Order: sequence, then C-alpha cells, then structure tokens
Amino acid sequence: MRVLRASLIRMKDRLARLLPDRSGASAVEFAFLAPILIAIYVSSFEITEGYNSAGKVLKAAGTVADIVARQSTVDKTFLNEMIDTVEATIAPHTATGLKLKISGITIDSAGNAKVLWSWNQAGNAPYVKGSAVTVPDDLKTPSSFLVHSEISVPHTLLLFLSSGAGVARDARSITLSRDFYYRQRLSEDIPCIDCS
Repeated sequence: MRVLRASLIRMKDRLARLLPDRSGASAVEFAFLAPILIAIYVSSFEITEGYNSAGKVLKAAGTVADIVARQSTVDKTFLNEMIDTVEATIAPHTATGLKLKISGITIDSAGNAKVLWSWNQAGNAPYVKGSAVTVPDDLKTPSSFLVHSEISVPHTLLLFLSSGAGVARDARSITLSRDFYYRQRLSEDIPCIDCS
C-alpha cells in the first residue's frame, strides 16, 4: 500500500511539473489547424479557377454570337471557324470535349420565335428548322432576328479530390455551359447558305 501511495505521489509531482510547461503547445495547435488551412486554400483555389473558367466560357459564347451577328450571310465553313474563336477565348484552358451550337432564330410579327437554321461543331443541325424555341422575353422584338450561341466545355478540378484512391475521374469533372443571344447587325436576317 505504501509503495502504491508513493508512486501516486511521484506521478502527481511529475504531472505538476509538466502542467506549466507550454513548449509543445504551438506544435499541437499547428497539427490541428494545418489540415484545415490547407483545405481552405485548396478549396478557394478550385472555386477561383472554376469561376475564371466559367467567365471565359461565357465570354466565348458572347464573342461567337457577336461575330456571327455582324455577318450578312454565313455558311458551314464560316461557322466551323468559330471553334477556333472559342479555343482562343478560353485559352489556356483546354477545349477538349467542346460542344458548340449556333442557331439563327427568326421572330415573326406576333413575337413567336422559330429556328431558321442551326449548326453544331459536328456539322449537324441540332434543332429542326421551323421549330419553336424559347428566347428571353426582353429579346422578343417582333420581326427581328437573333443569333444564339451555346457552348459547353468539361472542366476538370485540378486539386480537390485529385487522383486519390477510389476517386473516379468523372467525380473530378464538371461541365460549364453558357449561351448568349445577339441581334443581327447588318440586315433583317442572317441566312446560312448550306445549313439546315
């Protein structure tokens, strides 16, 4: 019993001497906070990079619609050149997996919007000629013409959930999609000579 009591007293004395010792407190605090601070940094980097990419995709959609709206007529060759415009606008981000659609939309005297022609990067017509489409209400000016560009580009997250064990590549990819409308600039409409 005396031995147990003596060892408890010695342990109490040792603990009493350690209590005022704060030399390792900073290291322990850092060990707790470092992963949180790194996660905040990585997340803010990913959010900033995604916001920047989304802005470039919107700018590309606007640029394509603006260029087409300045033409008096277009053809598939001219529309195909818009892929280069998109790639230059979103650089240095990659345009792999790019989906680009450009449509000419007529609005009749009653304010009904219909597809006059449409084109996508594969050279096909994504919308049926004469089909009704929805356009923003503030653009439904009777007897007018609109150019509608639609762009979607896959964006891969660079750091967050990067190639860890069990993380699928698809979980790291999101699709940025933007569209833009522009009114014709030079004539009443912009026909596409060889589009459907």
